[in-house]
Amino acid sequence: MNNLTTFCLGAILSSSLLARADVQLPSIFSDHMVLQKNVSLPVWGWADPGETVTVSIAGQTRTATADASGNWKLQLGKLSADSPLTMTVAGHNTLVIQDVLVGEVWLASGQSNMQLSVNDVNNAGQEKKSANFPQMRGFFVERRPAATPQTNCVGKWVVCSPETVGNFSAAAYFFGRELHQKIGGPVGLVQASWGGTPIETWSSMSSMEAKPELAPVLRNWQATLHPYDEENAQAQYASALETWTNNAAKLKAAGKTVPPRPQKKGDPRLDKNYPANLFNGMIAPIIPYAIRGAIWYQGENNAANDLAKLYSIQLSLMIQDWRQRWNQGDFPFAWVQLPNFHPSTTNVVETNYNNWCIVREGMLKTLAVKNTGMAITVDVGDANNIHPKNKQAVGHRLALWALATVYGNDIPYSGPLPDGQKIKGDEIILSFKHKDGGLVAKDGDLKGFAIAGADHHWVWATARIQKNQVIVSSPEVKSPQAVRYAWAANPDCNLFNGAGLPASPFRTDDWN
Repeated sequence: MNNLTTFCLGAILSSSLLARADVQLPSIFSDHMVLQKNVSLPVWGWADPGETVTVSIAGQTRTATADASGNWKLQLGKLSADSPLTMTVAGHNTLVIQDVLVGEVWLASGQSNMQLSVNDVNNAGQEKKSANFPQMRGFFVERRPAATPQTNCVGKWVVCSPETVGNFSAAAYFFGRELHQKIGGPVGLVQASWGGTPIETWSSMSSMEAKPELAPVLRNWQATLHPYDEENAQAQYASALETWTNNAAKLKAAGKTVPPRPQKKGDPRLDKNYPANLFNGMIAPIIPYAIRGAIWYQGENNAANDLAKLYSIQLSLMIQDWRQRWNQGDFPFAWVQLPNFHPSTTNVVETNYNNWCIVREGMLKTLAVKNTGMAITVDVGDANNIHPKNKQAVGHRLALWALATVYGNDIPYSGPLPDGQKIKGDEIILSFKHKDGGLVAKDGDLKGFAIAGADHHWVWATARIQKNQVIVSSPEVKSPQAVRYAWAANPDCNLFNGAGLPASPFRTDDWN
């Protein structure tokens, strides 16, 4: 029996045991949880087939009957409460969930920059010391891939305090803290992230299979399955282990360093990066827990290969698929655009890290999806660290978007975004959205612009702000066709708006 068979059989047995057990709940329904206020609240779980389950909270009582497979689900009406509540779930047995708050619940997902904890940010000591926010809670989804969609996960709710906040996602924490401080009331952060993972592992398999453009992504991963053979992998491991054991004894006796113990080659179908595996293991189990919206920080992994050009399709698809599965309409969804990273370059056209620019562009294009937003971070990254420590700025910019578009505050929430170009003689005139307070060249003359003609030959350009537009030109290009701004992994650029928010990198061409 191979690992995949054992894995799937274990999942089936677990489901069967749940179906024959007393009433049970997913782990996300547990002490200290935060329920989304002012929306209908799904509650679900497992019980004996035909068992009647009653859920009571804040004066509401609802009942459901477990089906033939032992699954039950019901809807609570809208809740709004200022003090902690108790939820009681009763069948043959009774479960009591205590210290339940009603407030704003946000899903925070992605790879390592979402996973990066408060322990690892700038000024971590002071940030932890001041994190006395008992109305903020985090639910931590344990990192587990799965070959099929799971109905439950390992996880628990943790109350935010100086002792616990160090393990919170820093981007999520600073986002949630600002919401908590600005709009008041409880905030729940459902944290599901894992470093070094591509967007395809967070997306459902059925959604990707229905998208012909993503066939290359799936085909690349499926190709890894064919060379793998469980018996051969076991034999190779046993041989390598025997060799290592013999050599280790000799090296140890000679006082020399012993190399690491060999590892068995794993089944690629169970890899954390295999398409849909983290959707199955970490997202599916929390659907349809009521949320206000989601924030996303990922893309570094997808910028590592030439399939980066598909990122806009992948991100748009994942958003739409998650929304459909949650059945909460077009809930708000925002992401962090990739920050500045890698050593600076003086090249007009980035080559070594061009896919970093392509993923950024994919993120910019995805703003066409309804009710989405983007935190531009091209000024707060770190050239030498793919995990920049200024997550305070990241959380703040995500919070500006939420406060403005979700909670109705009349505040600027985005840096300038391109809004078309007009060619006039030897100049290109660029228009922008989100000019709040006017376009600004921070710390000197405008820089970061390149221009090209029909020959696709790029040169650095002179740029100036005029009537809240940017005029771009170069004496080397008499008949310009297109402009690129901040088109490098770590660009030297300085276009901002009056609210102090940076412009997104962009290009007006679609050339390769």
